[in-house]
Amino acid sequence: MKILTVLTYYRPHTSGLTIYAERLARAFAQRGHQVTVMTTQYDPSLPREEAMDGVKVIRIPVAARVSKGVLAPTFGFVATKLVLQHDVIQLHLPQFDAPGVALRGRLFGKPAVLTYHCDLQLPSGLFNRFVNMVVDFQNNLAGMLANHIVTYTQDYADNSPYLSRYASKLTPILPPVELPSPLPGAVEAFAKEHHVKERRPVIGMVTRFASEKGVEVLLDALPTILKKYPNAQVLYAGQHKNVMGEEAYFDRLYPKIREYEQSGHWTFLGNLTPLQLSAVYPNLDVLTVPSLNSTEAFGLVQIEAMMNGVPCVASALPGVRQPVTMHGMGRVAQIGDSASLAESILEVLNEPQKFQGDIEAIRKAYNPDSIAQEYEKLFAKLMG
Repeated sequence: MKILTVLTYYRPHTSGLTIYAERLARAFAQRGHQVTVMTTQYDPSLPREEAMDGVKVIRIPVAARVSKGVLAPTFGFVATKLVLQHDVIQLHLPQFDAPGVALRGRLFGKPAVLTYHCDLQLPSGLFNRFVNMVVDFQNNLAGMLANHIVTYTQDYADNSPYLSRYASKLTPILPPVELPSPLPGAVEAFAKEHHVKERRPVIGMVTRFASEKGVEVLLDALPTILKKYPNAQVLYAGQHKNVMGEEAYFDRLYPKIREYEQSGHWTFLGNLTPLQLSAVYPNLDVLTVPSLNSTEAFGLVQIEAMMNGVPCVASALPGVRQPVTMHGMGRVAQIGDSASLAESILEVLNEPQKFQGDIEAIRKAYNPDSIAQEYEKLFAKLMG
C-alpha cells in the first residue's frame, strides 16, 4: 500500500502531533508499506527531501508565518502530484491545507482519512480569534471532504464541537506510544547528576512550554507540595525557550520559576530525545499533565510514564483524563485548580502502591505496530 501522510510540522519539530505522526509512519514502513510524509520546510536549514527510518519526507518551502501556521504557496501543486501517486491519504489535523488535499483525494478516487488531534484554541486576542475562525472553517471543509476521521478516544469525541458533527464517520484508535530501553547505567547516571536521592519526591512534566499546558497551575501547587515534602523537585523536560508564539508566556512565568531553580526545586532538562527520556522516567515519582484546554486531547507522555511504572496526575479535560481513568495509574485533578492538583499529587506520593498498573498490557495496547494494523483495517475498508 502506498500511504501519503500530510501534516504541517514533522521531525525534527517536537510536539505530541509530530511524535504520533512519526511513530505511525515508521510503523507503516516497517510493515512493508511505501510511506511518504508531505510537510513544510518550517526551518530553511532542513533538507527539501530526505529518508527517515524508511519514510520518504518531502518538505515544501515556507513563504510566511501566520501565528503558529505557515503559508507554503507550492503546497497544492506538490499535493496534486503526490495524491495521484498514492493509494490512501492520511491527514493530521489541525492543518490549514487539509481541505485542498482531501478534495484531491475525492477527485482522484483516493480515500482520505483525517487523524484529528485536538481542537485548536489559541491565546486570547483579536488576531488569534481570527486565526481560530479560519482554522475552524478549514477543518470543517476537511471533515466534509474526508472519507473518515480518527480520534484518540470516544471521550474526546463526545466533548469536541468539531468531532460531534461527524459522528457517522468517526473511529477512535488509541495513539501509538513507544520508548527505547535506556542505555546501560543511564538511569543511575541521571539520578546522580540531578541528586534524585537527596531531592525526592520527583515530579515530572514533559512537554513544550506553552500556555495551554498549565505550567502556572503546577507553579501555584508547589508551595503546598513543598510544605509536606520540603525536598521535592520538579524536572521539566521539553523545549522551554523560544517556543513559537509562547515567548511572552515564558517571560511572565519565569521570575517565579527562577526562584525555584535557585533553591533546587525546579530544573529545566531541555528538549530530550526518546532515548534520553527513557533514563528520566524511571527517576520520577509522579508525572503531571495539568493542561487547560482542548488543545490537549490525550497526553501521550502519560503512557510513556506508565510504561515505566510511574503514576500520573492529569487535569479533568476530556481525553486527557482517559489514561488515568482507563489504567488506574494516578488521579484526575480539576482543570486549572492548583489546590486540586496539589491534593492529587500528594495522594499519589503518599500511597504509591495504590496506583500500580498492568505495565505489559499498557505496552501492548499502544504498540505502534498494533495501531498501524488498526489503520490498515480502516484503509482496506475504505478502499473497498
